[in-house]
Amino acid sequence: MKYLIDWPTFIGALVILFGVTIPLILFPEQGEAFVLSLNRLITENFGVLYLVMGLVVFIFLMYIAFSKYGQIKMGNQDPEFSTASWAAMMFCAGIGSSILYWGTIEWAYYYTSPPFGAKPMSQEAIKWAATYGMFHWGPIAWAIYCLPALPIAYFYYKKKRPILKISEACRPVIGRYADGWAGKVIDILFMFGLLGGAGTTLAMGTPLIASGLNKMTGLEESMTMKTIILFVCTVVFAISSYSGLRKGIKVLSDVNLWLSIGLLAFIFVVGPTIFMAETTVSSLGILFDHFFRMSTWLEPFNNLGPFERTGFPEGWTVFYWAWWLVYAPFIGLFVAKISAGRTVKEIILGTIFYGTIGCVLFFGILGNFGLYLELTGQYSVVQVLQEQGAPAAIIGTISQLPLSELVIPVFLLLAIIFLSTTFDSGSYILASVVQKKVDDEPLRWNRLFWAFALSLLPVTLMYIGGLSALQTASIVAGFPLLFLTWILGVSFVRAARKDLEKLATIPSKKQAS
Repeated sequence: MKYLIDWPTFIGALVILFGVTIPLILFPEQGEAFVLSLNRLITENFGVLYLVMGLVVFIFLMYIAFSKYGQIKMGNQDPEFSTASWAAMMFCAGIGSSILYWGTIEWAYYYTSPPFGAKPMSQEAIKWAATYGMFHWGPIAWAIYCLPALPIAYFYYKKKRPILKISEACRPVIGRYADGWAGKVIDILFMFGLLGGAGTTLAMGTPLIASGLNKMTGLEESMTMKTIILFVCTVVFAISSYSGLRKGIKVLSDVNLWLSIGLLAFIFVVGPTIFMAETTVSSLGILFDHFFRMSTWLEPFNNLGPFERTGFPEGWTVFYWAWWLVYAPFIGLFVAKISAGRTVKEIILGTIFYGTIGCVLFFGILGNFGLYLELTGQYSVVQVLQEQGAPAAIIGTISQLPLSELVIPVFLLLAIIFLSTTFDSGSYILASVVQKKVDDEPLRWNRLFWAFALSLLPVTLMYIGGLSALQTASIVAGFPLLFLTWILGVSFVRAARKDLEKLATIPSKKQAS
């Protein structure tokens, strides 16, 4: 079955990844400084492109959903998965354990360093602290995720092309170059972005789990503990990926969904219910009211004269848009694979709605619970964050719940499953990209290889302290994806419009005969 493997893409992705990581291993300080400076150059000078991209993608998808293109059905069969399972797999692949990390703690950063010139720790800062997380993880984020799914799914299900590649989805624009060097470069850049981007999930999820185990058992948060945690997660998602889409990834995602619902429901009932409900609803109102302001806010005047630049848009919104962009082709490939039998309208509205609602619930319950503790003085999340770091602040917040000795293990189990569902989906898609043909599922050995490739390299970098540099490098490498987004959108419209025009001419031909 070796002839099925696209070896130039397979080897090219590994060569580029090693080409970046080996210099970081040999020259960690210089390499990290170079990558961080390159990241600042991109976010500060091209931030406006990211914000325009995010808003235009969202508006474009809304148009597509309610236009004639929205009625196009991906395949002739009924949906392969129930709506609940489909939404669970899509959400778990797109978010991972990062939602437990940032959903609990992100508000604290906005509270102490708020946007729009608000005074830190003021009532105005509270308003934005409770809202901005929902914005960064809301409709635009999921629109960026959804866009690549449309051309990929269209070619896979409507054109019957048994290939799950980003380059294939660009064919209406780049033509025969999809089979040449341009197509290889597109696929390799996507794979590098995903391999490097996986480091962020590991960087946040592993210390969080280690901090929880320290709280439960008193064991030291050592590198040995973190290595064991990573090994356990690797085994879980390797087994899931090896088992396949229906027996592994679907089952794990379903468990993740119901465990998440149970945890959030418990916190909502035993926590400050009224405060969390009112703050969430108020935040949604603020989000709708200021959506376009938040989507376009930069600081063009703050670096002139006496006005000081805060760096908030570049440090948060631009970074998040760049981050979603790095993962977008992967999520698009995965959403395309699980969306057989669904219309374009269902895919767009389902991805944006279910993804946004899921994130709103995590930020609205976990985040507002922490905010309540801070404002009432029951537990200073900000102080622990500044003195001990985010993982300790997160576990400390969960520890304030009733029955915390039971809640913390559930929280940690959820973090492990979230971590695993992201990586099993990632390894499944990486295996698909390096195959010339995917009739049903990628080869098992191929899926298993990428499952371990996703974890072993970030683990190595974690030991030498270069993980943050690799995360940033993946953002830098994802810069070309900014332009790839436009190609994917145009590709879908060109392919779909051409086919719709052909269908429209069929009745007239029959009448003429």
